[in-house]
Amino acid sequence: MADTTIEALRSVLGYFGADEAEIDEYEGEDGELILDIVGDNLAVLIGRHGKTLDSLQFLVSAMVSKKLGFRYPVVIDIEGYKQRRKQKIVSVAKSSAARAIRQKHEVSLRPMNPYERRIIHIALREDRRVMTSSEGIEPNRYVVIKPV
Repeated sequence: MADTTIEALRSVLGYFGADEAEIDEYEGEDGELILDIVGDNLAVLIGRHGKTLDSLQFLVSAMVSKKLGFRYPVVIDIEGYKQRRKQKIVSVAKSSAARAIRQKHEVSLRPMNPYERRIIHIALREDRRVMTSSEGIEPNRYVVIKPV
């Protein structure tokens, strides 16, 4: 599984001149395969607000799914960008939940991609004081945090 994914990732990285970058492999909290790319001049692979990185992950996931015949969760990160982003999103989720509880009113967050919305839902699923839901239409779907 990991070898197939790394092979697909390296083939795409070649188009960016980054095929020699180091790829660290981890297992995520939810059983997904995490590949963290480390090297020089990789900012172009992250792109503005992580858009290029999201596209890279989608492309490699599609390539691997087609080759294997089934979908396996793969997360591609660059020098820990997504991990830092995840920590920031969890922080936003918790502070927004606190605000919703304090104000006794729902709080709508900015539009996010599915990965980021999932982080919000997971971060708050154990908090019985709030409920979360995704609303809107892609690409402008967003999370609403409602006090219970």
